[in-house]
This record gives sequence, structure tokens and C-alpha cells, in this order.
Amino acid sequence: MALKFTRRQWLTLMIMGLADFCNAVCVSLQAPFFPAEAESKGATATEYGLVFGIFELIVFIISPIYGQYLNRLGPKVLFNSGIFTTGTAAILFGLLDRIPNHLPFITAAFTIRIVEALGNAAFLTASFAIIAKEFPDNVATTFASLETCFGLGLIVGPMVGGVLYDAGGYYLPFVVLGSALFITAILTLCILPKHPNEPYEENSKSLSMWSVLKIPGVLVSTLAICATSASIGFLSATLEPHLRQFNLSPVILGVVFVINGGVYAASAPVFGWMVDKFLNPKVCSGIGCAMIVTGFMIVGPAPFIPVDTTLKLVIVGLVFHGFGIAAVLVSGFTDSLRTAISNGMQDNIETYGIISGLWTSTFAFGAFVGPSVSGLLYDVLGFRLATMFIVALVAIVGVVIWFFIMCDRTKGQYKKLDSTESLVKSTDGRSIDGSASSSSSLDISFRNKTGFLGSQHSISIESWRPSPNSLIISNSYNSKQGHWARSVTELETSNVAQYGPQYGSFDARPAFHDTMS
Repeated sequence: MALKFTRRQWLTLMIMGLADFCNAVCVSLQAPFFPAEAESKGATATEYGLVFGIFELIVFIISPIYGQYLNRLGPKVLFNSGIFTTGTAAILFGLLDRIPNHLPFITAAFTIRIVEALGNAAFLTASFAIIAKEFPDNVATTFASLETCFGLGLIVGPMVGGVLYDAGGYYLPFVVLGSALFITAILTLCILPKHPNEPYEENSKSLSMWSVLKIPGVLVSTLAICATSASIGFLSATLEPHLRQFNLSPVILGVVFVINGGVYAASAPVFGWMVDKFLNPKVCSGIGCAMIVTGFMIVGPAPFIPVDTTLKLVIVGLVFHGFGIAAVLVSGFTDSLRTAISNGMQDNIETYGIISGLWTSTFAFGAFVGPSVSGLLYDVLGFRLATMFIVALVAIVGVVIWFFIMCDRTKGQYKKLDSTESLVKSTDGRSIDGSASSSSSLDISFRNKTGFLGSQHSISIESWRPSPNSLIISNSYNSKQGHWARSVTELETSNVAQYGPQYGSFDARPAFHDTMS
């Protein structure tokens, strides 16, 4: 599992991991004490609940726009602007306790939270695109590493925020952690490599989120991300009331809350490495959906399972949930990127930006819908019945994924040709020309439709140069144009047209002319 990165890549990964961690801390630190502060100003639970919910809604709306214009803005500019904006918003959020009246307080809270969401969306969209640009051969592994840092930040944020709140009051955690993010932003400004804007091709097809979503494989990955995010939001809103029956101490309650996040942070790099090395991302997503369904059926447990709720069952269910969200979220970004490129999108920063914005937006949408629906279902049905919403949602997505995998396995098969095998066959399958061609070197690589273990295949043909007998047969066998001319035309129209000129395109005709001359 050793990774061979350059010094530039290691520095990029470390500084982005630090930025991810600090950003997650700033985004999540207000959860333990902002509700009490808002209530002291006269705000209702609905009002300060919307302060939290508006964050995900803004990220959902703005992320595709950032992705659309990432190439024009530049990933490093968007990345650093996002960090500075998030840090500034965090510090300003710490000054809300100085506002005495209810309406100005809640208005300022909404405004600052919206600005913070704008910065966070910019940061996340740019960071995923930079990862795809800097680590083209290890996208899933490095993406998983950043997600681990972000997940740890979400866990540490409320804990550190609570400690600083007890030590110095409302403003201290925001000022301290917001300043830490500011310092991190300065470091990224100095260390993070700059990626020049790629030239815009007038004849190139304009990309948008909708054009990418028209690709079935990308749409399936998007549904998986959304359903997984909704499952996380469901537990964040309803797990604490479900655990009240056990009369847990605050410390034990806090430990239970970080189980699925901790498992996710620990297992994400493993799933990322597997996806990069040998595992089809959609297979990984299908496995993840099965784990999430299993986890939710255990956490309740499901109403059709005739056992009582115990703390041990809750813990086991949260462990399954942690593994499941790691498998889906890590594979989702890589799968969407590979699928988009294999369906004709350019392998450049513009495509990376679109996919990054799509991933961030989809995750935010699930995080917004999950808590909203779960609260209503919990009030009406109770926790055990309410979990069936997530079970049904994720199960449907999982079935769609496995159906897609089964259908897609029949496509894109290829054959590896031996250097002694003639390219021209008779009708009974025997070689017309028995002579072996001499070896030189010709390599053909292309990205194929996704198979069971991965989406990238290569054909290596030991350098083929036609012998005179081969040329005579090729130019006379059942064709006025000759088999060689037809095979080149067929190859160009079948492979190149399907996968784009950058995948599998080669022109064999110059080699033919060189031989003839």
C-alpha cells in the first residue's frame, strides 16, 4: 500500500489535509453551544435549526456554479479564497453574542452562515479538482485521505469548541479556530502549486452539470452519494433521542456519536487504495449500500426483527454504517470522474471542476434532506419505523447499482493479440497468412466501458510491421480497398468515436507508408 509520490505531491497532500481538518473544525464547532446562545436571544428551535440547515442548502446551490467556472477562476485561487472566507466567517460568528436583540441576532447568524457556506463550497470544489489534477493515478486514495482529515475535523470540532467555550465563553472557540484556519490559508497560499488555466477550445463541447448527469453511470453514482449523505443526516438528527432510553453519561454519549465517523475515517483510505488498484468503483458503492442497509436494520433494530433495542446493537449498526459510508463516498467521486471521461469528456481541469462541484452539491443536498425528513418521521412513526425510510432509499439505490454493473459487464470486451497471430482470418477462423511478423513496438491504450474490476484496460501489441505477403493478402482479400484500410477505418470509427481522441486514438497509416517507402 506504499505510495510513490514526488516531493511536490507530498507537500500538496499534507497542506490540503491540514486545510481540510481546520475547515471541518470551524464548520462544526458551534453545534454544542450555539442553540443555547440563540435561545438566550429569544430564537426558537426552528430558527436556529434553519441556521444550520441553510449551510447545506447554499453549498448545494453554489457548488455546481463553482465547478462550472473553476478553469476560469483557477483552482488555487478558488481554494484559498474559500479558506479565507470560511475563516473570516468563523471569527465573525464568534461576535454574535454581542448583538442583544432577537431579530438582528438571527439575521446576522443567517448572513454569516451563508457566507461561510459560500467559502466552504469553494474550498471543497477546488480541493477535489486539485486532487484529480495532481494525483491522476491515485485519485481514490488521496481523495480518501482528505476525507479522513475532514471527518476527523468534524469529530474534533465540537469537542474542542466545547472545551474552549467552557474556558473563555462564546467568542473564544470561534476566534481561536478561525485564526488557525487563517494561518492554514497563508500556508496553502505559499505551498500549494498553481495550476495554470487551460486554454479554452472554441470547438469543444460546453460542459455543465446537466450534461454530465445525462451519463447514466454518473447519475447512478450521484444517487448513491445523495442517499448516503441522507443516512448521515438522519442519524445526526435522531440518534440522540433514540439513545436516551439507555441513560448514558455525556462522555459515553459523545463516544457513541463518533463511532460511525471514526470507522469512516479509518476505513476510507483502505477503500480508496482498493478502488485505485483493483476494485471497480461501482462494485465498491454497491457493497457500501449493502453495509448501510445492514447498519440501519441493526441500529433500530428494524421493526420486523423480533429483538429489543440494546446499546450493543446500536454500536454494531453504527460500525456497519461507518464502513458503508466510507465505501460509497470514496468510490463515488472516482467513479463519476472515470465514467465522465470514458464517455467523451475531456481529461482536464474543466471536467474535474464539474465533477467536484457535482459531488459537493449532491452530498450537501442529502445532508439537507436527511435531517429534515428524519425529524418528521421520528415524530410520527418513532425511530424504528423511521429507519425504514433510509433502508428503502439506500436499498433501491443499491439495486440500481448492481443492475447497472450486471448490464455493463457485457460491454467493451477486448482481445489481446499475439505477435505471431495474423490480423486477417479466413471464414473458418484460421489465419490466412501463416508468417510471423517481426517484433518492433506498438502500444495501444484506451479506457473501456467499466468491467467488473475496473474501467481501464490496455492492449499491448508487440510492434507489428506487415510483411510483404501480409500486404498482398490485405490488399486483395475480399475488398478493393484492402483489409488493412478497412481495419484502420473501423478502428477509428468504433474506438476513437466512442471514447474520444485522447483514449485509444492512433494512426497506423504513417507506419504503412514508411514500410512501403
